[in-house]
Amino acid sequence: MNVPSDRAGRVRPWVGLAEEDFHIASHEMERVEDPSLVGITFHAQQCVEKYIKALLVLHAVDFPSVHDLNALMKLVPTSAGLVLKVEDVISLNRFAVESRYPGAWEPPTRKEADGALEIARKARDAVRTCLPAESLA
Repeated sequence: MNVPSDRAGRVRPWVGLAEEDFHIASHEMERVEDPSLVGITFHAQQCVEKYIKALLVLHAVDFPSVHDLNALMKLVPTSAGLVLKVEDVISLNRFAVESRYPGAWEPPTRKEADGALEIARKARDAVRTCLPAESLA
């Protein structure tokens, strides 16, 4: 992929932040006792959000400051070659905001946290195949 070096340079920080979220969620899931299921699901969503934003930056697509994966995925150009679909990641949307504040929501279960991390892993792999090597952390 022939990408201007300045654009690849703008993608790299998004990849770095996405990787940080992925590693936080992964490490927390490895805890035997009392893992933060809210933390795992939140960081899984954040990983996917930031990887999608990295892809949008790569393709010079402006995006709003939102956490809505549906809205962000709709902005990904078909020319990006992303095999990921909105349906693959949309279940993470609920972990972006509602779990960060007290309210009438059900905390995630261990099974949901496992599922969220698996979605993040698949999305991460899918987006990384669309990014130039020089932008990967």
